[in-house]
Amino acid sequence: MIPLRLKSECDRTLAPFVTRIAEEEPRCAEDATLWSEEAGTLGYQTGQIKFRLSDVAPAEVAGDVLLVDPRRQIAHRLIRAASPHNTFLITEQCDQLCLMCSQPPKPQHQDMFDHFLAASRLAPTGAQIGLSGGEPLLHKDALFAFIDAVFATRDDLCFHILTNGQYFERADLAWLRKHRARLLWGVPIYSDNPATHDEIVGKPGAFAQLSPNLALLGLAGAALELRTVVLRQNAPGLSSLADFIARHLPFAATWAIMQMERIGYGRMNWGRCFFDSSIDFASLGAAIDLMRARRQDVTLYNFPLCTVPPAYRDLAARSISDWKQKYLPACATCSLRDDCAGFFEWYREEDGFMEIRPQ
Repeated sequence: MIPLRLKSECDRTLAPFVTRIAEEEPRCAEDATLWSEEAGTLGYQTGQIKFRLSDVAPAEVAGDVLLVDPRRQIAHRLIRAASPHNTFLITEQCDQLCLMCSQPPKPQHQDMFDHFLAASRLAPTGAQIGLSGGEPLLHKDALFAFIDAVFATRDDLCFHILTNGQYFERADLAWLRKHRARLLWGVPIYSDNPATHDEIVGKPGAFAQLSPNLALLGLAGAALELRTVVLRQNAPGLSSLADFIARHLPFAATWAIMQMERIGYGRMNWGRCFFDSSIDFASLGAAIDLMRARRQDVTLYNFPLCTVPPAYRDLAARSISDWKQKYLPACATCSLRDDCAGFFEWYREEDGFMEIRPQ
């Protein structure tokens, strides 16, 4: 697994700071240049500050944007220059307790917007950065101000924001319209049956709040990615949900149907929630067929290609972030490996897909 945190040595009296590892010559004052290279340790300098990184090669971090925490002696890789999978964790707070949540909520919040702003300004040209949680819109005013500040100096960046959609208001319309070309909103909807949706997210009344807020995003002309994790609880109703989306949410840019991630609450609830699409793709296939007939876009996330019938494999994206992606021993001889999402690092064969076969 690719490490997102590196061991660092730095003067502990310093405040945390953001820097970019210079690929060649420094391009701005925040860039850090290599000044020493010893066995297993790299020495960098940005301005008057010197710090070290351990167990990493210069080429592996070249161009990366780091948040160096001197007190904890850790460097967080906020943006990896060679990766398209960069996400800022806005908060670990959330108002929902989803059965399959991979990032269980925590009550405390650490405001990192200043660091995220500094990192965004150092991001590679044309980057799309994910903003996730928890629920980012629990801190909506600060989030919107952060995005405004980034766009004021970087007109080439865009954000993919994951939100449960509970906190939009009509007063947000003007702001949403202003940035609609550069924001993609990823909003989950798990069923068109309010009781099923609310059961999955662990919040009574969530669907009743979600429905008008999705309509508000449509009114704003916002780019919307609907997201549905397939579970035992909602798999039988996927065709009904597809019909609901086609009739009521035709403005959605895409519907992302997703497999579970076995971590966090997803690991705790795996036995009662995991839906094995490798042995039963009928409900998924019917929902996809309906969406295709209505000419609406569908994408499959986190589905290994061998768990998807050939007729639907063109929809399966390489969606698992590279830092937590792995392949099984059986994948070594598969002709589809280079196009396959693979598996999450914490996937277990003993309680996962029953039909895994090299193609």
